[in-house]
Amino acid sequence: MQKQYDYIIAGAGCAGMSLLMRMVVDPFFASKKILVVDADAKQQNDRTWCFWETAPDLFEPIVHHQWKKLDFYSNHFSSELSIEPYTYKMIRGIDFYNYVKASVSKSPNIEWRNATVNKLVNTTFEFVGSNEIAGIELVDGEIIYADYVFSSILFEPIKAAATEYHFLQHFKGWEIKTATDCFDSSKAVFMDFRVSQEHGTTFMYVLPTSPNTALVEYTLFTEQLIEDAAYDMALKKYIGEKLQINDYQILHEEKGVIPMTTKKFPYYKGGNIYIGIAGGQAKASSGYAFKFIQKRTAALIDAIKKGKDLSFGKSLKDSKGHLYDAVLLNVLHNRKMPGDEIFASIFKKNKASNVLAFLDNESSLMTDLKIMSSVPTGIFLPAAFHEMKQLM
Repeated sequence: MQKQYDYIIAGAGCAGMSLLMRMVVDPFFASKKILVVDADAKQQNDRTWCFWETAPDLFEPIVHHQWKKLDFYSNHFSSELSIEPYTYKMIRGIDFYNYVKASVSKSPNIEWRNATVNKLVNTTFEFVGSNEIAGIELVDGEIIYADYVFSSILFEPIKAAATEYHFLQHFKGWEIKTATDCFDSSKAVFMDFRVSQEHGTTFMYVLPTSPNTALVEYTLFTEQLIEDAAYDMALKKYIGEKLQINDYQILHEEKGVIPMTTKKFPYYKGGNIYIGIAGGQAKASSGYAFKFIQKRTAALIDAIKKGKDLSFGKSLKDSKGHLYDAVLLNVLHNRKMPGDEIFASIFKKNKASNVLAFLDNESSLMTDLKIMSSVPTGIFLPAAFHEMKQLM
């Protein structure tokens, strides 16, 4: 046995394709033999990624729409948010997949296989330049080896320990087209909490892409899922009552579940490097993952080129953010304060750009302290002490 590839990317979702794209555009990888394995051909518009950034990044050519202003609504505070220097951006799944696959088609060193990965393997094996080799085992038993395997596959359901929190961000969205112009496509509704909070932290997104088209999404942060019909009922009610729209057609719908958990995901095991949700890149307090995936994949590319060890995990900023996430989920889990009141208080008392930096784990300590002082210390301070004790 010997390695057949330099790198294997197991799972061609956001993380796998982001890493692949960074390899495609970098001449360093032009001579490397790369295998991408996924059971799905990635031909469906199965999701939408939204994120904010201050400057264009790798996927700027396929940004479907972007906004400089956001609306925030709740029964406690409502306002238009100016988010400069950030821009809020949307990328459609099908555009992302097609963009990466078109780029890969020009790279003869990259092979794509539609197959199901059964598990990852690590084997100690002597060959030139190394004494360890990583690999994947396909469902038919075939084992394929490489120097490194980058995997975004969750092989089993996430199981949080007793001291960890495991919420779910679950959502359903309708892209609607209205009979008349109903939207201001220059700004989006970032969060609208003026919906029932009976299940837990619940809000709507409204992302207009033209005067008569928008993605309207019903989103919940809860520890349990709800009945499928409840999503449709909530969307229909919101569009009719809050948006005052009755004449529309549904062009597309999407549904998903993202873990919001303080579970400590492994970053590597031997030559297997974990990325995406499997590598803990979904923000535990918000479910946002796209920019965290970009930071992680860019750091891996940099480390490979410099010949550095790839067994690195969270930065100090990420560890700080993990603690803040745990505090919020502690409060929500113990029902000390409703989520809509927490977010309303934070956005009311802070610049929106500072809140976005905080959610990105990129804020300064002074900003962190100001945001933390926006919520009741009698509720959050005991939660913070509890979570810090868990780290000791």
